Amino acid sequence: MAAPDQPVQLEGNHVHHGRRRPWVVSNISLSGAGIHGKLGELDFSALPFLTFIDLTNNTLHGLIPTEMGSLSALSYLDLTLNHLVGHIPFEFGGLRSLTQLGLSFNNLTAQIPASLGNLTMLTNLVIHQTLVSCPIPKEIGMLVNLQALELSNSSLSGEIPTTLANLSQLNFLYLFGNQLSGPIPVELGKLTNLQHLDLNNNNLSGSIPISLTNLTNMHGLTLYNNKISGPIPHEIGNLVMLSRIYLHMNQIAGPLPPELGNLTLLQTLSLRQNQITGPVPPEISKLLNLQTLHLAKNRMTGSIPARLGNLTNLAILSLSENLITGRIPQDIGNLMNLKVLDLYRNQISGPIPKPFGNMQSIQSLYLYDNQLSGSLPQEFENLTSIALLGLWSNMLSGPLPTNICMGGMLEFIFVGDNMFDGPVPWSLKTCKSLSQLDFGGNQITGDIALHFGVYPQLTVMSLSSNRLSGQISSDWGACPQLEVLDLSGNMFVGPIPPALTNLSNLRELTLHSNNLSGDIPPEIGNLKSLYSLDLSLNQLSGSIPSQLGKFDSLEYLDISGNNLSGPIPVELGNCISLRSLNINSNNFSGNLTGAVGNIESLQILLDVSNNKLYGALPQQLGKLHMLDRISQFIPQSVYWKHTTLLHKHGEPTNA
Repeated sequence: MAAPDQPVQLEGNHVHHGRRRPWVVSNISLSGAGIHGKLGELDFSALPFLTFIDLTNNTLHGLIPTEMGSLSALSYLDLTLNHLVGHIPFEFGGLRSLTQLGLSFNNLTAQIPASLGNLTMLTNLVIHQTLVSCPIPKEIGMLVNLQALELSNSSLSGEIPTTLANLSQLNFLYLFGNQLSGPIPVELGKLTNLQHLDLNNNNLSGSIPISLTNLTNMHGLTLYNNKISGPIPHEIGNLVMLSRIYLHMNQIAGPLPPELGNLTLLQTLSLRQNQITGPVPPEISKLLNLQTLHLAKNRMTGSIPARLGNLTNLAILSLSENLITGRIPQDIGNLMNLKVLDLYRNQISGPIPKPFGNMQSIQSLYLYDNQLSGSLPQEFENLTSIALLGLWSNMLSGPLPTNICMGGMLEFIFVGDNMFDGPVPWSLKTCKSLSQLDFGGNQITGDIALHFGVYPQLTVMSLSSNRLSGQISSDWGACPQLEVLDLSGNMFVGPIPPALTNLSNLRELTLHSNNLSGDIPPEIGNLKSLYSLDLSLNQLSGSIPSQLGKFDSLEYLDISGNNLSGPIPVELGNCISLRSLNINSNNFSGNLTGAVGNIESLQILLDVSNNKLYGALPQQLGKLHMLDRISQFIPQSVYWKHTTLLHKHGEPTNA
């Protein structure tokens, strides 16, 4: 074993043997000492008095030597965070003085030896993040002094052994991140000292055993991402010490039991992505310590209880993707510590309450895909911490708040598909934090050159189908992260600024249905990442620049409905990824170049009608076997709405 980079700490005592008093090593403590090499290079047979070994956080590799099983005085062994391989030695069953054993974060394989059941002095057994597999040996149930058992993030399979019910001293049982199956054993209800039960990320099935509600000392119940079904037992109200419940991503059905209101110490209740029905029980309002309430992606009905406004410690309230109706209660404005409000994809109607302006801690507000109406309250301008505003697909009207970005935190604003009118909020011009904006499908007015600035973090800008006017500013070319620019369906005039061709990350450029004029800039060939280019229904003139042939990634090209003329350049045949090509209703002349027939990826649309082309169709068109229809319809790409970070607060991993 190679020498460490720092001095070795060895402890021991003098033992009298005749006239000599040699030093006997009893303690090896070398955590994070930079040791590398093989553990077997250390002669453990010469160290029979060892009681303590801590070799955590080194780079030891190779097998664990079986000779370690002869260290009968050893009470502490921790080999966590190394590169050890192979199996856990069966000989470890001889370490009968051992009280703590840690083997986590290694590449250990095979099974956990049944001989570990001999270690009846053991209080902590931790084997986390390894490659061990096979079932949990039932002999683990013989470790009657065990207080913490963690066999997690490995490949253990089979059912949870009922013998674990013998571990009457157990405080922590962590079996998460394996491939365990079958029901949760009813016998676990005998572990009356248990404080934390974590079985998440397995394949467990069946219902939650009522016997678990006997565990009145439990602080944390974590069963998420399994196949647990059936209702939550009403007796869960007996677990008055619970501070965290994670049951999300299961198949739990039925209504929420009102007895949840007894759990007054509860800080997190996560039940999202189940099959829960019925209303949000008003008894939830008794949980005054609650900080996170996740009920999204269920089948819950009824309205939002006004008494949820009593939960003034709440930081996350998520009720999205249910069948909730009615109005947002005014009392929600009392949640002054709320950071995330998630109500999207329900059937909520009526206006957004004025007391929303009191929630000055709010960072993410998701109200999209509902039936909200009316104008935004002026009090919205008080939300200076907001980073994400999602209001699209409602029936909201009136102007947007002028100083929506006064706090300088706004990153995502999605208000498309409403009936907003009035000018672009003036605070957006200097909103340097802006990353994604969608105003599409409203009646917003103003001069695009005056109301928007330069945004160093901007990736998506959609202003489609509004009443905006003016010329497209060259400033858009100074937004280096921009991937999607959609200015279609407005009243923009003037040329396409060549500065747009500086946007090396641009994937979609959509400018159709405006009054743009002039030539297509030849520099457009610099947009190597372009996926979709739609310049249709404008007044563009001149010829197709040959530089369009540089597009290796372009799949959709539509320049129809302009005043373009001249021949179709042969270079267009170099767009090898093109799936849809529409050049109809222009003034193109000459023969249809045979190079178009080389674009074997064409499969959605090829439309060259209403031009001045003549001559026979090129034989190369016979190569387009995938082209199954000619249509005036081209699917408009909306890839960014599906890949956008709509949930900046994220889906909880354990919440």
